[in-house]
Amino acid sequence: MAHNGKQYFLSRPRRFGKSLLTSTLKSYWLGKKELFEGLAIKDLEKDSPDAWKEYPVFHFDFDKDNFKVPGTLENVLDTHLEEWEKTYTCEKGSKSLALRFQALIKKAHEKTGLRCVILVDEYDKPLLSVMDDKDLEEHNKEIFKGFFTALKSSDAYIKFVFITGVTKFSKGSIFSDLNHLDDISMNMDYAGICGISEDELQEYFVPYIQRMADTQNIPYGECLSLFRRNYDGYHFFQNSEGVYNPFSLLKALKGKSFGSYWFETGTPTFLVKKVKSAVIDIRDITNKTLYATDEYLSNYRGDDDDPIPMLYQTGYLSISGYDARRRRYTLGFPNEEVKYGFLNCLLPEYVKDTGAGTGKDIFSIDDYVENGEPDKLRDAFTALFASIPYTANDAPFEHYFQTVIYLVFTLLEQYVHVEQHTYTGRIDCTVETDDYVYLFEFKRDGSADEALAQIEKNGYALPYEADPRKLFKIGVSFNSENRMLEEWKIEE
Repeated sequence: MAHNGKQYFLSRPRRFGKSLLTSTLKSYWLGKKELFEGLAIKDLEKDSPDAWKEYPVFHFDFDKDNFKVPGTLENVLDTHLEEWEKTYTCEKGSKSLALRFQALIKKAHEKTGLRCVILVDEYDKPLLSVMDDKDLEEHNKEIFKGFFTALKSSDAYIKFVFITGVTKFSKGSIFSDLNHLDDISMNMDYAGICGISEDELQEYFVPYIQRMADTQNIPYGECLSLFRRNYDGYHFFQNSEGVYNPFSLLKALKGKSFGSYWFETGTPTFLVKKVKSAVIDIRDITNKTLYATDEYLSNYRGDDDDPIPMLYQTGYLSISGYDARRRRYTLGFPNEEVKYGFLNCLLPEYVKDTGAGTGKDIFSIDDYVENGEPDKLRDAFTALFASIPYTANDAPFEHYFQTVIYLVFTLLEQYVHVEQHTYTGRIDCTVETDDYVYLFEFKRDGSADEALAQIEKNGYALPYEADPRKLFKIGVSFNSENRMLEEWKIEE
């Protein structure tokens, strides 16, 4: 980046190392050679005449302030400019923020004889944090747009520009005047620039993985497999190597325990609501039958009702495949931490009061399954469907019916073996524990007897004839008119 270009933009999910990368670039451009001892860049730069000079660096970090308070963005920019105006003895005067920045860039160049470096970290924090206040969001956009015009008019005095954010910018954005801004977010050469690769994990973290395996009392290979399932799977280019979420990976290694560390640092409430209102079939995400083009993924507008680009950019979806002939990406959850965290947030959007201890929460349902209590399962499902708000008439009941069933059984996968075949003519759902097997067939506006007859006719129970576990065949019918579970019949 330092030698081959001038203006860059990088989008990555939160807590993925964008700020660390930005501060590393800052140290590089400030010529702090001693910080890079023993690293490859030290040798790579030894013959460069421009290496390790102390360039004037203007570093903006927008991650630390509360932008929900009107005027915060202007105050943050003013504070930065005042500090640098003292450094370069530049008069503040009564000029606008943009003109002050423009004057600073020119003055810094004149005083040092070197062109300036502009680093902007988490540019979209002042926008994403006020998405529920459209007036303030538009105000902050206009402040930004005016401020960064200084970069275009000061091009002759600028050596390097690097901007990071969670969301990618689209045409007409705050950076629309930066015609040469190179978006490297989905560039092959930079696919692994943030995050931790499999090779890096196995080269540098072996002692820590072994220590965690010993603590968890599991083999090293199984511990490594759990890391992959929970924290790997982020891809930022077609068919690229996956990277691990660095935040969750390092937290797990430090605490010697697997947890939902990244997901718990920020619940995507507005995204969950958008997924529900867009009437997206969640099975498309979990079955990896959700498709997109790179143009579709690269552009997001705050007023866009389609949540998919934002889900990808924020890290809740990742690239799971690429069809070169059709130039089409396949999207899905990157790993189990994100999958189960997101679905756990989504379930309360469809049904009310699913918290622990309600009898219709996933932990209670898991207990009923493990203990062989199909009658209690019936009561839980009856309560779940009775809790669907009647105001949710913006989508057909069939969507809610399928989604709630799918969410419940997918969330159960964390604890028991579940197979769902909702797109085929096979059994709707099979749940297996150490002691029990459940065969579910669901009918909308049919009868439970019809569901049981289908289980019998198609021989769904035959694979379990020699199985010592107790088998439950369960036929369930739902009434789409009154939105209620109507019948629940069990054959053992």
